[in-house]
Amino acid sequence: MTTQGLTVPAEPQTGPRSPARFWATAYTLLCLLTGTNLPTPLYRGYEREFGFSPLVVTLIFAVYVAALIPSLLIVGPLSDSVGPRTVLLPSVVLAALGSLAFALADDVGWLFAARLLQGLAVGAASGALTAALTELEPRGDRGRAALVSTVASVGGLGAGPLIAGLLAEYAPWPYVLPYALEIVLLVPAAITMVTLPATRPTTRRRPRRPTVPASMRGLFLSSGTASFLAFSVTGLFLSLVPTYVTKLSGSDNLALAGGAVTLMLACSVLAQIAAAGRRALGIQVTGLVVLAAGLVLLAVAGGLSSLPLLLAATVVGGAGQGLAFLGALSRAGLRSPGVRAVPAGRGRPVPQAHDRGWKRGRGTGLTPAS
Repeated sequence: MTTQGLTVPAEPQTGPRSPARFWATAYTLLCLLTGTNLPTPLYRGYEREFGFSPLVVTLIFAVYVAALIPSLLIVGPLSDSVGPRTVLLPSVVLAALGSLAFALADDVGWLFAARLLQGLAVGAASGALTAALTELEPRGDRGRAALVSTVASVGGLGAGPLIAGLLAEYAPWPYVLPYALEIVLLVPAAITMVTLPATRPTTRRRPRRPTVPASMRGLFLSSGTASFLAFSVTGLFLSLVPTYVTKLSGSDNLALAGGAVTLMLACSVLAQIAAAGRRALGIQVTGLVVLAAGLVLLAVAGGLSSLPLLLAATVVGGAGQGLAFLGALSRAGLRSPGVRAVPAGRGRPVPQAHDRGWKRGRGTGLTPAS
């Protein structure tokens, strides 16, 4: 992939590589994305406490995406010109401030502010962290770096609801403790960012407009659309499943609601790991078919008020999302300039513009859940 005035090199720059620094960077990505999903099982409690409608929950999700996209486009690429450390440390601080805003929330305005800060943090940091993992992988193994990046990202998204649900259900201060824990976990991440090696800027410090080579536009459109659909469905599940689980189980157990979200994202990770090395187009097509089946099961589960069908829809939808996303990003990545042909899941990490596709998708399909 190219950007105006820049061709992305096929191989990462060399630099200090150590297992400790590599895993500490993966830990940072994991923690950042864990924080973004901590509130997921808690929104029904916020609705009752602050007296807002389910539509407001949708708007809170939308604020996150509205902050994330410009941050990804404008701030994220600055790591090429000023170095990743200069971008990543403020991003970790912003993420901590977002968690602090949630912990201090006493009206709905705090929730909007918290999600705004989280969107800015993740948008600025996600691309730079993925690139840092590629550069810091001890053996220079791009495939391993890409797999660790995927597992850390989706694993963090899945861990957040489970951690928040367990703490809110079984520990004191249910709307404070999850965020306090996140802030504590971000301290080692901040230290890691301070100790990142200084790198030579690769571009001039100026805005860059991402572009796609003409020869790739058809493929990029199809894979980007598949990625968008995959994470749109994820957004739909994240907004509906906790509410459905609560209603259909007859239980207000927050750990159960958070665990259902975690189940979906865990299935996504497992499906991607299982499919690594297979043909990218086949993975993408299979994923879209499985994803559609998950949506049908979700609709049937709602119509029949069936908890077993809802859990089946969660498993199938998660697997379909993982396969569709892996196939889509692999097809786009393998055709990017300077990338050699390798099996799906063993190539370069997600291209930046393709990365934006799933960021947008996560904010779509979030319908009001009552």
